[in-house]
Amino acid sequence: MSDQGSPADLAFSRPVKVSKLNPSEVLGFDETADQAERAAIASLLKATDVSKLRFAGTLTAVGKTDWQLDAQLGATVTQTCVVSLEPVKTRIETAVTRLFLPPAAFDQRVRDSEEDLDEIEELAPEIDLGQIAVEALSLALPDYPRAPGVTLEEAVFAGEGITPMTDDDAKPFAALAALRTRLEEE
Repeated sequence: MSDQGSPADLAFSRPVKVSKLNPSEVLGFDETADQAERAAIASLLKATDVSKLRFAGTLTAVGKTDWQLDAQLGATVTQTCVVSLEPVKTRIETAVTRLFLPPAAFDQRVRDSEEDLDEIEELAPEIDLGQIAVEALSLALPDYPRAPGVTLEEAVFAGEGITPMTDDDAKPFAALAALRTRLEEE
């Protein structure tokens, strides 16, 4: 039985073997996803379409054991508006940076660090550029896409014979303001 990997691996995979990297040279890359890969990425991200995806940058040695990835991700993704269910096209242009550290250095950095470790990863035998691109894209997409001009109206629900509570009623000082207004009128 073969190991098929995670869904991100299957969607867009561009592995680079660390053992094949030359520490004295910068590795430039420029990866684009084909139609089948874009369809797989759209399915993975629960989007209706990924019409473009490009991930370009460099892998550079830092010291004797670490590797730095600096890249630019560009993608065009269509999602469904959470209010109107209309298609919403979003253009993503974002910088992606990762520092890959050997396991011992990574563990030490995690233990000793109070900094944000989002851009630091443990160095594995392969650095999968495609997987990094899909992860960065998923983080850059809007969680609740909305079509231009679409607003969510207030919904008010109450049982029969009960005055519904509105958003204004739930505000902490709404009752005091109503009391002040009533007292001013008297």
